[in-house]
Amino acid sequence: MPNMTIKDIARISGCSVSTISRVINDRPDVRPETKEHVLKVMRDAGFVPNTNARQLKIQQSRSLAFVVKGTRNIFFSDFLVQLQRAATLYGYNGIVSYLDENANEIDAAEKILREIKPKGMIFLGGSVSNFQKGFASISVPSVLATLVSDKLNFPNLSMVGVDDRAASYQAVSYLIQQGHSKIAVLGGPVTSYPSMMRREGAQQAMRDAGIQFNDNLYGLSNYDFESAYHAMNSLLARRAEFTALFAMSDVIAFGAIRALVSAGFRVPEDVSVIGFDGITMSRYCVPVMTTIVQPSEQIALQSIELLVRQIEHGAPAQTITLQPELQRGESVRAI
Repeated sequence: MPNMTIKDIARISGCSVSTISRVINDRPDVRPETKEHVLKVMRDAGFVPNTNARQLKIQQSRSLAFVVKGTRNIFFSDFLVQLQRAATLYGYNGIVSYLDENANEIDAAEKILREIKPKGMIFLGGSVSNFQKGFASISVPSVLATLVSDKLNFPNLSMVGVDDRAASYQAVSYLIQQGHSKIAVLGGPVTSYPSMMRREGAQQAMRDAGIQFNDNLYGLSNYDFESAYHAMNSLLARRAEFTALFAMSDVIAFGAIRALVSAGFRVPEDVSVIGFDGITMSRYCVPVMTTIVQPSEQIALQSIELLVRQIEHGAPAQTITLQPELQRGESVRAI
């Protein structure tokens, strides 16, 4: 039957419209035999639920869009849980949109605005260049979480995060304090603003200690296990000598350690490793990861607070820079 509606299914099945709605939404408060009967009627009639009504409800609710750049970034996975929890405290619900690491988050945001019409947006990760070129088209209050840049200045864009440059300086300085001078670095390309800042911080720490940064000891990696594993293997294939590694994320560190162990190296006996982020897994891996811990709970809560103030009170955009913490684990040794 063409243009069949939920009312038609209710009439054919002999159930109420509300019962049909509960079946479509997979609610638990429907008897199994009733649910099966309704589903059979829908199958026999070739009925496909129209999500427009539910979409409209979402549009009219207190919704926020969380735009996540990077589908395999575990730090963002942990961070999203805290973000959702904070949003709930303020009576908002978060709608998550995952993007590939190389996707344009502004293009995705424009589409979300058209289709979902959220009250505000929080970007987890992003390209400063993309924001510079296109964010002016984003009309709703927004927060760029986990990334802070003095190159962005929009009246509806707040930023909350750590100083990536200073944090990586702290990480590499710690390795140097432990006696390491041959330090390899694994991280993203210069098109990634956090990667660029973390590389600059690492280089500055080496310069300040009188150590020349060796480009041969820099490996390009996305923020996932597999990419890091291959990046470390490429580094080892160059036969470059190093006693320590600064990985620009804990996930990169884990992938690199797997490659090191497979190649016969021990951590930290042969190679010390320091990560970045402080994800939960870093405290339970073997060896326990030495890492720079981002205050993710604080970042999540302050991001939501800033966004709600912009939405409900028209507050101006703010930039908040939080302090990371060095977590001393078992993956770095003094030499």
